[in-house]
Amino acid sequence: MKVVAFNGSPNKEGNTYHAIKMVMNELEKEGIETEIIHVGNKSIRGCIACYQCAKNKDEKCVLPGDEVNEWIQKMKEADGIILGSPVHYASMGGTMKSFLDRAFFVAGNNGGILRHKVGASVVAVRRTGGMPTFNQLNNYINYSEMLVPTSNYWNVIHGTSPGEVLQDKEGVQIMRVLGKNMAWLMKLVENGKANVKAPEIEKKILMNFIH
Repeated sequence: MKVVAFNGSPNKEGNTYHAIKMVMNELEKEGIETEIIHVGNKSIRGCIACYQCAKNKDEKCVLPGDEVNEWIQKMKEADGIILGSPVHYASMGGTMKSFLDRAFFVAGNNGGILRHKVGASVVAVRRTGGMPTFNQLNNYINYSEMLVPTSNYWNVIHGTSPGEVLQDKEGVQIMRVLGKNMAWLMKLVENGKANVKAPEIEKKILMNFIH
């Protein structure tokens, strides 16, 4: 089994990285392969709502010049996904949002390729804005019918300078517990596939309130 994590921070090894790494340390202890992809320092254009991914059905975004399509395939191949972001104005980083908008829109319009994968969000914050950012990240996971492991508090850890989150003892525990629960849930899913039939995917019903 494998988990791929996306680091939405501009800093390659800042506090978002350390938060992700804490979770991954527990996954690796359980024999799960891990990979961290640095998103936050890239130039990624936002979704232009052209719907070509829905038309083409090739699991690709038509916008050229970045690594989004490569990352979509890594998400498809993985058993678990971690979304990590710092807090910018009580929100996730802009580059991370551009990536997630495109990647999850492609996934949803190509047979729900992320459906029933295990997904978790983690947030690193100096002081406040952690919960809005955590909720934003979870919106992508929830919309995609992914399965969400929990911890003993919300997955937000505090620190300013790179590595300072390691001093947040409660935050460190939150990430550690999340990693253990994520590994356990992934194993339950993997072992249950042969014994419990997954519900069939339903075609999305779209309801407009202006006619």
